[in-house]
Amino acid sequence: MKKVAFYTLGCKLNFSETSTISRQFEERGFAKVEFSDTPDVFIINTCSVTENADKKCKKIVKEAQKINPDGFVAIIGCYAQLKPKEIANIEGVDAVLGAAEKFRLLDLLPTFKKSPQARVLASEIKEATTFNNAYSINDRTRTFLKVQDGCNYHCAFCTIPLARGKSRSDSIENIIKSAKEIAATDTKEIVLTGVNIGDFGIQDGKRTERFVDLVKAIDEVEGIDRIRISSIEPNLLTNEIIEYTLNSKRFVPHFHIPLQSGSNKILRKMRRRYLRELYEDRVSKIKSLIPDSCIGVDVIVGFPGETEADFLETYNFLNELDISYLHVFTYSERANTAAPEMEGTVPMKERQKRSKMLRILSEKKKRQFYESQLGTTRTVLFEDDVEDGMMHGFTENYVRVAAKYDPLLINELKTVQLKRINENGVVEVEEPEMVFETH
Repeated sequence: MKKVAFYTLGCKLNFSETSTISRQFEERGFAKVEFSDTPDVFIINTCSVTENADKKCKKIVKEAQKINPDGFVAIIGCYAQLKPKEIANIEGVDAVLGAAEKFRLLDLLPTFKKSPQARVLASEIKEATTFNNAYSINDRTRTFLKVQDGCNYHCAFCTIPLARGKSRSDSIENIIKSAKEIAATDTKEIVLTGVNIGDFGIQDGKRTERFVDLVKAIDEVEGIDRIRISSIEPNLLTNEIIEYTLNSKRFVPHFHIPLQSGSNKILRKMRRRYLRELYEDRVSKIKSLIPDSCIGVDVIVGFPGETEADFLETYNFLNELDISYLHVFTYSERANTAAPEMEGTVPMKERQKRSKMLRILSEKKKRQFYESQLGTTRTVLFEDDVEDGMMHGFTENYVRVAAKYDPLLINELKTVQLKRINENGVVEVEEPEMVFETH
């Protein structure tokens, strides 16, 4: 029996796809093993959101060679679609598969025989028109369920449309079928994921369904306790979606909403489809319905043309906004996007300074949010995440919680009272007040 190992870089969507491809291998008789267990085949699923992710790919290939110099190394994912020839030249790479090919990997590479020259199987991105169903299972406590792929937006900084193609979706009927399969595995939480999830509903180039209708349908699936939306554009987060999810049976009060900049000037340069006023309105709407909702924000610093005044506008906007945490990205130039041609390049040192300021602000925001939750009773899904005798999990509104390790708690929902924030910035709970959630 041949052994195969997987390494995933990047987003939840990549994790869902890696897990699905790994099941394809197991169905063909491969044994899935850890990266360090001398596999015969290494599959590396890459990301290309930042330059750093590209460098990581090379590092992992090098590590694979150390573990098994005779192992077959195949690269898939966004970086593989964007730069197949460059990857094929990396020492140790045997095959590169693009967006339209990665789910046919076993048919395209039936023998996994090494050859002197790496095989490049990457057609142009316009060929990536099929929606490939994917979800992760048995990899983590929660399951990532892919419902949408690709993007029709062309933001000035982003390579995703070049790496994943046009927006396309699974049908609600198929997604409900997958959700029922997931429910049968005793999974407690599903995270709906995609590239531009709010744009859900395009099949064969035509809009046939709506995201809010998917939300309503999946909320009725028995056997799943929690459903979380991974990330949704503010212009696609309608009042109907907000009102339904916050009053639903299974959707949790947690939204991750990309902002990218708090300056309208920069938002226009980025080719975003909203202004800061709309973003502020979405946050106010959520908080007016459920004040304890968690709201996460993506923000990019150092975009071309971002002056100190523009950055401070973003900083002050975020500081005054009732949000819970930030994901901060330092702008990096990406080939074949519009941004590198723009005037006003921000020096890297300045970009890093601005990133640091926002990361400190994020810690402050998270601390404030956690403090606001102390004394409340929440439901925690505990994970197999143990450190110094303490296990961790997340409440429905995404507060990270620590409790004394108990193997019976893994993948269990427990009702707890949030007591104090420890020195690691995690909320601790009192053991005697913990009782099993009844289902």
